[in-house]
Amino acid sequence: MDYLRAILTSRVYDVAIESPLTHAKRLSARIGHRVLLKREDLQPVFSFKLRGAYNKMAALTDAERNAGVLAVSAGNHAQGVALAARELKCAATIVMPGTTPSIKVDAVQALGATVVLEGDSYDAAAAVGKKIAAERGLTFIHPFDDPLIIAGQGTVGMELLRQHSGRLDAVFIPVGGGGLAAGMAAYIKALRPEIRVIGVEPDDAACLKAALDKGEPTTLEQVGLFVDGVAVKRVGDHTFAVLKDHIDQMVLVNTDEICAAIKDVFDDTRVMLEPAGALAVAGLKRYAESLPPGAVLCAVASGANVNFDRLRHVAERAEIGESFEAVFGVTIPEQPGSFLNFCRTLGPRSITEFNYRYATNGPAQIFVGLALRRGAAERAEIADALSGAGYGAHDYTDNELAKLHVRHLVGGRAPVQGVERVYRFEFPERPGALLRFLETLGTHWNITLFHYRSHGAAYGRVFAGIEMRSPEERSALEADLRAIGYDAFDETDNPVVEQFLRG
Repeated sequence: MDYLRAILTSRVYDVAIESPLTHAKRLSARIGHRVLLKREDLQPVFSFKLRGAYNKMAALTDAERNAGVLAVSAGNHAQGVALAARELKCAATIVMPGTTPSIKVDAVQALGATVVLEGDSYDAAAAVGKKIAAERGLTFIHPFDDPLIIAGQGTVGMELLRQHSGRLDAVFIPVGGGGLAAGMAAYIKALRPEIRVIGVEPDDAACLKAALDKGEPTTLEQVGLFVDGVAVKRVGDHTFAVLKDHIDQMVLVNTDEICAAIKDVFDDTRVMLEPAGALAVAGLKRYAESLPPGAVLCAVASGANVNFDRLRHVAERAEIGESFEAVFGVTIPEQPGSFLNFCRTLGPRSITEFNYRYATNGPAQIFVGLALRRGAAERAEIADALSGAGYGAHDYTDNELAKLHVRHLVGGRAPVQGVERVYRFEFPERPGALLRFLETLGTHWNITLFHYRSHGAAYGRVFAGIEMRSPEERSALEADLRAIGYDAFDETDNPVVEQFLRG
C-alpha cells in the first residue's frame, strides 16, 4: 500500500482534532533534553484510536455500513469504533471481555453502541465476536492490523511534522499491535528519514521486539496486563510489514518506569495518562540516559482512559520508578536495641516503610523502604553500608514479587508439614473467580498463603502458597493449575520468599 498517499487522504477530521504538541518543561529541565508530547489524550475519546476506526469505517460501502460493524475491544478501540459509528449513522456491536471495568462499558454504551460481554480475556471475546460478525454479516473492524486503520493512525505523524519543522532527533511511539507505530513510522521515514523512530513496549508484553528478533510475527505465550492498552501477544502482519523496515530501535520499560512517567506527565500537564498512554514517555526517559544533553525528543501521549482505582498502584510504584525509593530485606539480631542500631547505620536517610514480626527462633527479618536523594547509585552505597555493619541485606527494589505482595506479608511464616510451593496468579476481576480457584484447588490441596489486592484493572494479582504432601505430587498440582486457566508464575525459588515466608 502507498501509505504516504493513504495517510494524506485519510478521513479522520470529521471526528478527530489536530492534537497539540506540548513542551514538557519540568521533565525537559530535569533530564537535560527538550521533551515534546504529542497529546492524543485530548481526543474526544481520550485516545488516538478513533482516527483509524473512522478512516476504516468511512471507506466502507453503503451496504456494509447499513449492515453494521463489529469490534472486539476492552478499551480505546471500542470507544473509537462507537464514536465513528455514531457519526456515520452505522450500527455498532462491541464485544468486550466480561472482566471489562464498568467505566469502559458505560462509555461505549453512551456513544450508542451495543455491548456484548463475553469471556474473561480478549482472545475469548474475539472468538465470540468473529462468530457473531459472520452470522450477522457485520464488518469486523480490526484494532490495528488493517491498512486503513494504519493510515488513519499515521495522521498523528503527519501532524507532528507539520507542527514541528525544526530539529527532531527521535520520536517515541507506544507499541501494542503496531497500528500507530506503523502509520507514524511510514510517514516520518518518507519525509524525514533522519529522525529516529523508536518503538516502546512493556518488558512483559514485547511482541514487536520478539517479531523483529525472529524476523516474522511470533506469538508470545503470555503478556503482562498492567499496561492493558498494549497487552497484545502477536504484532499484526500488516503492521510488521511496515515496521520491520521503518523502526530504528525498540526500548523496553518496566512497570515502575511507566508509573514514574505517568507522574512526570501529570506534573507538566495535570493530566493523568493511562499506563499505555505514558509508555512512550517512559521509553524516552530510558533512551535519553545514553544521550549527551540537548537532544530534541518527542513522545506520543496516546491515551488517558484510566480507572481512578488504579491510581493507588501507580502512586505506590512511581517513587521506585523515579529512583526516589529503594526497598531492602535485612537480617538483624533478634534482641533489644537492634532496630536502633540499624537506624544508626542508615544515618539521616528517611525510612518510608518498615515491616517486621517478632520471631523467637532466630534472627529478625525486616522489610524496609528508604527514600533516595541521589537515585540508583545510592542503592549500592546503602547495601555496602549494611554489609559493612554486619547485616545480611538484599536489594529487592527490582523484585516484582517483593513489591506487589511480600511487603504486605512480612511475618507470614507457617510451619508447613509437607512441601510448599508458591505462585503468582493473574485472576479475572469478576464475581466467581476466587470460587473457581478454590473449587479446583481447595478441595485437593492445602492453601497455606493467600494475598490479593485490587488495583482497579480487569485482572487482579494474587499470591498463594500450596502444600504438597511430597515432591512427587508436583506434576498433579501443576495439572490442576493449568485446568484453572489463569496465568500462573512459580515463585517458589524467589529469594524474597526464602527470607520472609519460609517456616
